[in-house]
Amino acid sequence: MDLLRTDDIRFASLPGWPFAPRYLELDGARMHHVDEGSKDAAVTALCLHGNPSWGYLYRHMIPVFTAAGLRVVAPDLFGFGRSDKPASEGEHSFEFHRESLIAFIERLDLRNILLVCQDWGGIFGLTLPMAMPERFTRLLVMNTALATGTLTEGFRQWRAYSNAQPDLAVGKLFTRGKRDLPPAEAAAYDAPFPDARYKAALRAFPNLVPDGEHAPGAAIGRTAAVFWREQWDGESFMAVGMQDPVLGPEAMTLLRSQIRGCPPPMEVSEGGHFVQEWGTPIAHAALAHFGL
Repeated sequence: MDLLRTDDIRFASLPGWPFAPRYLELDGARMHHVDEGSKDAAVTALCLHGNPSWGYLYRHMIPVFTAAGLRVVAPDLFGFGRSDKPASEGEHSFEFHRESLIAFIERLDLRNILLVCQDWGGIFGLTLPMAMPERFTRLLVMNTALATGTLTEGFRQWRAYSNAQPDLAVGKLFTRGKRDLPPAEAAAYDAPFPDARYKAALRAFPNLVPDGEHAPGAAIGRTAAVFWREQWDGESFMAVGMQDPVLGPEAMTLLRSQIRGCPPPMEVSEGGHFVQEWGTPIAHAALAHFGL
């Protein structure tokens, strides 16, 4: 596998991001993660990002979780953030990324996990508890879906747009979703990608979402749907960015119906797809719901 690695200098002095980088070697590739709070904490928040973001998306939520006594682990998927980046779009597959997350959880031996997920963090993340149910006890889910082979029209439009952007302007995308995002914070979303060579994952991911019953990942998504509907016995909390045109209220209403015991969602009226940008009140509300 041909891997690219973003120079550390691009991550120097990012606003709101004082967290030390940590790395785990998985099959010859280096996965970056944040690991904050005590390793002896009773609960671990596992925060999974999507495309085209990285762990920086959780900068408003991590301090809330650690202040409540949780351990917070936020990995960057391969191809994103400070993790190594497979240079070929063909190296990115549903199975590759899902298996890397399973290996990551096992290597760190994470337990009593509060799964915090959005976008691809949910598309992958919602398939993990069925593989290791003894490790997961809580769910905080935001603007995502179970990938069962059926796509929303909003996602099809996003995929068409993304496929026309071989060098996606990531920071500008985040600014479109949050008009008051400071320029330095928008630039932090560009930091992992010095040029288009580093964006193979960004080009690949929109086309990895299962599109049809037999697409790679669809069967796993359907099995996960059965797990959440029939076997999940943990606690759940949902927050919805109501301005999301891709995975907004309609998609989240469907997802809520698929998760046993999921209460009515917290509606973030001004929130867009990357609703973690409004993450401070979401984190506080989730902790209060869980009694943490």
